[in-house]
Amino acid sequence: MALVRCVTEMGMGVDVHGLDFTKAATRAVFDAIHHSSLGFQRMLGKTADDMTVQVTIGVSQPDKVDTAAVLASLPHGNGQGTCVAVVGGLEIPSVDGNDGMLIANAVIIVNFDDDK
Repeated sequence: MALVRCVTEMGMGVDVHGLDFTKAATRAVFDAIHHSSLGFQRMLGKTADDMTVQVTIGVSQPDKVDTAAVLASLPHGNGQGTCVAVVGGLEIPSVDGNDGMLIANAVIIVNFDDDK
């Protein structure tokens, strides 16, 4: 099996209050996947559920992202996808330091098996 990269999409998600890194990450994925509509897989004799999806999330505190929950937010894929969180994004503390705003970035790569 050889996976062929077919689509790369980027998105940004924000949690304005609560410092919920998973919420910001999931919103970034939502933003990324709603920038396009994939129809080309039919030319390959595939469906959207045949895709393997790789998600990379950039946030200031990657260990606070539930990557399984982010991956589960994807509407399609063959269950072989991955999600990793890396240092990136932006965290702005509130004036009193008790809250803050998080910005997460997502890159989603869609691969299909070339059946070779």
